[in-house]
Amino acid sequence: MALIVQKYGGASLATPEKMLFVTERIIKEKKKGNSIVVVVSAPGDTTDELIDFAYKLSKNPDEREMDMLLSTGEQKSIALISMALIDKGYKAKSFTGAQVGILTDKTHTKARIIKIKGINKIKEALKQGYIVVVAGFQGITEEEDITTLGRGGSDLTAVALAQALKADTCEFLKDVKGVFTANPGIVKDARKIDVLSYDEMMELASDGAEVLQNRSVEYAKNYNVKLHVRGTFTEEEGTIITKEEDIMEKVVVSGITYNKKEAKISLLEVPDKPGVAAFIFKKIADAGINVDMIIQNISQKGTTDLSFTILRKDIKKIEGVLGEIRKKLQFKKYLIDDKIGKVSVVGVGMKTHIGIASKMFKALADKKINIEMISTSEIKISVVVREEKVEQAVNAVHKAFNLGQKALSVEK
Repeated sequence: MALIVQKYGGASLATPEKMLFVTERIIKEKKKGNSIVVVVSAPGDTTDELIDFAYKLSKNPDEREMDMLLSTGEQKSIALISMALIDKGYKAKSFTGAQVGILTDKTHTKARIIKIKGINKIKEALKQGYIVVVAGFQGITEEEDITTLGRGGSDLTAVALAQALKADTCEFLKDVKGVFTANPGIVKDARKIDVLSYDEMMELASDGAEVLQNRSVEYAKNYNVKLHVRGTFTEEEGTIITKEEDIMEKVVVSGITYNKKEAKISLLEVPDKPGVAAFIFKKIADAGINVDMIIQNISQKGTTDLSFTILRKDIKKIEGVLGEIRKKLQFKKYLIDDKIGKVSVVGVGMKTHIGIASKMFKALADKKINIEMISTSEIKISVVVREEKVEQAVNAVHKAFNLGQKALSVEK
């Protein structure tokens, strides 16, 4: 008998019909004699609808109260799925994050899990034959304030529970069949990837692929929790995410991803002296703003230009911070460009193969797509381009690396 953690995303729970299908899928695993823990997101677009509602009441909603509000979406799902299971004759019991003791820090809207205090409560319910249904995305502080784990946080809940329970499998059942070489919505010949390393999946997730939350993959890597991303409405094998193996390096590029949710900030004529960059980015970090790519130009006459990218949702927040920084440093001015997009190529094979950057840049040049910023890591190259050029860029790079189904069949 296996212990399986299954996580279902909001798209798989959007309608009563889909919830009933999910219920049957859970029952199918239970009939095999397995112990099942189900982690669910809020149904459909519930979270977005709650956020929209909040912003109609407040231009800057209090983060503690936002967590209180958004946690209700998952509570809706756990109750409904449990009701459906019970109606079909199975023992089911639902728990909120607080009820199973998912203890987090005090950072509202993007809290981090410290530990799971109530894991024995889940074990006891499983021993009694219950299917356990847990609300994803949420936890509680020592002071008993409800917190949420950031967008996609239900993925993190599932991985943390799988690790704490020593589960045999942690499955993510979604409205896609697995992780693809690119978004199949814009790249028609994108294909499903069979196996990815944790590092590859983290890079894909952090740069726009919305299949898994990157923090959940990092957690899985730290505790060696094997992940399986597969389709809710198919029996096909999906994508296995596991520790890196030598065979993976034979694939140079695994996937192409993109992000249209960032903005570029440029500070002009910043004093070029030790400590300035540290001061700027500490102020930004203290405001809870995450910085991605950073470029500093060559110093001229004692000043330099500094550009970096942030999430667009933080633009209003950073404007106040930049005002303070400018007052202190007396740089000329700052510019905010919210019409950019980032395109990234990812693959562990990049460690041992040369010419990846030149091939990517040539593919973009052939389509007359200008590159505004570049960053690299051991297994990733990212570029910033105009937002309206992103989809064209993704298709061009996908084709350049022969990642499509048609190209693959020709090579065979």
